[in-house]
Amino acid sequence: MATPPRIVVLDGFAADQGDVDAYWAGLRALGDLTVHPRSAPAEARARAAGAVAVLTNKVSLGAADFAALPELRYVGVTATGTNIVDLAAARAAGVAVTNVPGYSTESVAQLAFAMVLHFAHAVAEHDAAVKAGAWAASPDWAFFRRPLTELAGKTLAVIGSGAIGSAVARIGAGFGMQVLRAAVPGSPTTAARTPLAEALARADVVSLHVPLTPATQGMVDARFLAAMKPRAILVNTSRGGLVNEADLVAALAAGRLGGVGLDVLSAEPPPADHPLCNAAAPWTNRVAVTPHIAWGTVEARTRLVRAATENLAAFLRGQRLNRVD
Repeated sequence: MATPPRIVVLDGFAADQGDVDAYWAGLRALGDLTVHPRSAPAEARARAAGAVAVLTNKVSLGAADFAALPELRYVGVTATGTNIVDLAAARAAGVAVTNVPGYSTESVAQLAFAMVLHFAHAVAEHDAAVKAGAWAASPDWAFFRRPLTELAGKTLAVIGSGAIGSAVARIGAGFGMQVLRAAVPGSPTTAARTPLAEALARADVVSLHVPLTPATQGMVDARFLAAMKPRAILVNTSRGGLVNEADLVAALAAGRLGGVGLDVLSAEPPPADHPLCNAAAPWTNRVAVTPHIAWGTVEARTRLVRAATENLAAFLRGQRLNRVD
């Protein structure tokens, strides 16, 4: 009987949240499996030693790692983006690389609109006020902590029309919003895309759904923010590097923007003194920050692990599935 291949998951906790047996049972059936909840960069090579297959989410692998791991034949990225793996070095080393596209489309779109609704109806703010006794002490049967707005009739600019952007556009249309599919920096302009400057000037909500590339790095800068309506809502559930955070803080300090919903920041975790996470900042009620959770519903994490398992099973059968190398 052939020796089962050694399989190592370098950072499984984000996907399994500690329930290793339930999430990775399918992968364990494929070989001799070791699952590490987290791995520091300096630990990766020692932990992957002797492995035929390594799965990674945020632990990067490059040419030096491939040279130090001669048995390695496969890297499975447990995410859609593959920037953590040096693909050219993988090809040169004869290492297959796969990713998992599309597993979190509905989850990310759902959080994008949770951010929009957070600013439209201020549910958390009113709930906190009620639980602090404000309703019981009120002379009126209703009270409002801030003006509430309807989404119907408002304009939504979706920047990036891939699977997630299209899902956000669909949800926006369901709320009765006028949806603009805005042109993306660095991409060809087509008749189906509204020029970015025009979309920003018209939009009540701007939602970002583009990959982080040299053309989109820092695209939300002072000029971008100045082009938006003064009380518009900005949502970023894509990549933190799309936003020039210093310019965003300056815009908020100047009183611009009705709301900013961020599920991603340029550094994750952020430094303790990050101004966008400062509860004492004068703009704090106009900023909502969640810790990169849009992708992570139970359903999406289950799909992620199942697809990662299927990718490796296909490779072991000599088949190509979601290969990016």
